[in-house]
Amino acid sequence: MEDKIDFVILWVDGNDPKWREERMKYRNDLYNDNREVRFRDWDNLKYWFRGVEKYAPWVNKIHFVTWGHLPEFLNVNNPKLNIVNHKDFIPEQYLPTFNSNTIELNLHRIKSLQEQFVYFNDDVFVINKVKPTDFFKNGIPCDTAILSPIIKEDKMGIASIQMNNMGIINHYYKKNKQIKQNVFKYFNFKYGIQNIKSVLLYPWENFTGFYQFHISSNLLKSTYEEIWSKEKDELDYTCSHKFRDLRQDLNQWLIKDWQLASGKFNPRKYHFGKLYMLQNENDAKKIFKNNKYKIMCLNDSEDISEETFVRLRDDIKEQFNNLFPEKSSFEK
Repeated sequence: MEDKIDFVILWVDGNDPKWREERMKYRNDLYNDNREVRFRDWDNLKYWFRGVEKYAPWVNKIHFVTWGHLPEFLNVNNPKLNIVNHKDFIPEQYLPTFNSNTIELNLHRIKSLQEQFVYFNDDVFVINKVKPTDFFKNGIPCDTAILSPIIKEDKMGIASIQMNNMGIINHYYKKNKQIKQNVFKYFNFKYGIQNIKSVLLYPWENFTGFYQFHISSNLLKSTYEEIWSKEKDELDYTCSHKFRDLRQDLNQWLIKDWQLASGKFNPRKYHFGKLYMLQNENDAKKIFKNNKYKIMCLNDSEDISEETFVRLRDDIKEQFNNLFPEKSSFEK
């Protein structure tokens, strides 16, 4: 029997006037990520629940993390649902927070959360049948360890955060030593042609980074607790920021990267999930046509106009409704 696996999902209602009023009380500057696009509502959350119920019915519990507001459709009496307010688990000194990194880095404090859990942003969806062993085997996370350089693509990107994560990883783990001890985890047939990236980066003495698929994350509470015990000051510094600080923060990829660097993972196929950037009105039909992935992320883009956003949002909802026409038990 596999151990129980929980899902955790974060959600914010960016249109809630009380939330917006509280958010505007706090200072914003060039490097604090307070952009509207961070909180824009694509109105497709109910399809996340439909996907989970249809393709991952084995999930033990869904912890729905929120500032305090709830979507109108949500059936709060569903026995698998646990509504979690920020105040229920985030230390008081960090509240209120509008920094997703603060929320993510404290998830292990959620009461009744299982040791094994899968973390989802609200733009990451289950779209095909998945098994518990797609996420954990024998109590160990399943993941894909592909070495990658960290490249800053634009001013508002999170490359600096990834570099901060790597600074901690390289402090505790020597790359070549870890690879030699776990050679068939770092170079594995499941990674296909992606192994070339790891081969090319192997000569570097330190970890240059891991390729991030930008989908769900398979995490252990014990990994959180280990890192908090070793790097409390660094984590505390991130959590003190009301908004994401694109220069100095850490994020939940630190937990994933720690598991990868330590060798505490089972190799998983690299095409398990896929990130899609939403950039134009043709994206919806292209994304949903013959989609072969288990998990997909529909990532918002600041480059699309408000008019394009509205049309694309409605088109995506239509595509989701074709995929999941039946209401789930998480809906009223």
